[in-house]
Amino acid sequence: MVTSSHEAMHRIFHEDAGIFARTFRRLGLPFSDPVAVSLLPTDVTELKPLERRLDTLLQIDCADGQSYLLAIEAQSRKDPDKGASWAYYLAYLQAKYRKPPVLLVTCQDEKTARWAKGPFHFGISHWRSLTVRPLVLGPHNVPVITDKEAAAKDIPLAVFSAITHGEHPQADMMLEALASALKTVDESTASIFRELTELGLGSSPAAHIWKDLMAVDLSFFRSETSEKLRDEGRVEGRVEGRVESGRESLLLLLTTRGLLDDAIRSRVTACGDPDLLGAWFQRALTAETAEQIFTGDDEPTG
Repeated sequence: MVTSSHEAMHRIFHEDAGIFARTFRRLGLPFSDPVAVSLLPTDVTELKPLERRLDTLLQIDCADGQSYLLAIEAQSRKDPDKGASWAYYLAYLQAKYRKPPVLLVTCQDEKTARWAKGPFHFGISHWRSLTVRPLVLGPHNVPVITDKEAAAKDIPLAVFSAITHGEHPQADMMLEALASALKTVDESTASIFRELTELGLGSSPAAHIWKDLMAVDLSFFRSETSEKLRDEGRVEGRVEGRVESGRESLLLLLTTRGLLDDAIRSRVTACGDPDLLGAWFQRALTAETAEQIFTGDDEPTG
């Protein structure tokens, strides 16, 4: 079952695909920073009835002229069938786009991360016809960021680090550094990363720490924490600010996911209901089309 934590582990790369290159350079692999990133369709189905779908697919273009596909999969547990699926994905992407594919697997526990490294061999024992070697980011190699200045210099990586290390003994220090770093950016950007952090932490012990940290700042966008505070009557007088923040956050997310057009922009900016904006934001994190975000809702009112 796809969980909110699963979604956050790969969607953080929509906000900053450069996390990939920066982290693996620390590990000794010479990946260049991207100069352009394109979000590509994740459907890798060729013929029905078997449907196959990646979590995230990006095209990475670098200043040195190198261009490749970054296929990202969030993996929460061992799966004996996954190696074959990954082999299919890589072969399909190479054939379709004629660009070299790189498979990145993100994990939140070390046991799964070490399994996901493979290699996964296909063929008979004395002749391997195909070998899949994923790159893996998990607790074993993602840096622990507890310094506030370091977190402020690279907020996307700090978010990914906090999500990956949700059960780390220093999780409280990591989240405090991230909370401090988010105060250094505009509210629209901060709300995206706050929401991703909460989704990514899921039900881990660190999630309670994050909610307590966020409770001291009632300006953040709609989340489980802010809903509880609103129910307690502690956010009166902040509705207009929440509406404005909600519109900005949703428009930013829709732009990032390639789902924004003039009609949708008009619908979002005309909405004055913070709860409806929040519902749209949640759907927009996983929706395949804009219609899936708005279907069944009444027209917004200002």
